[in-house]
Amino acid sequence: MAQKKIALACSACGSRNYTIGANPNRTERLEVKKFCKFCGEHTLHRETR
Repeated sequence: MAQKKIALACSACGSRNYTIGANPNRTERLEVKKFCKFCGEHTLHRETR
């Protein structure tokens, strides 16, 4: 069975740069500082649904 994928979107420009596997036990949206290649800096990326 394939795992459901969720995208991480940059909070500054809105581009969806990263994908992660969905976790049904997580109740809040994941927020991680990652590098955005469009902004050129480390920004906060939030889980989209």
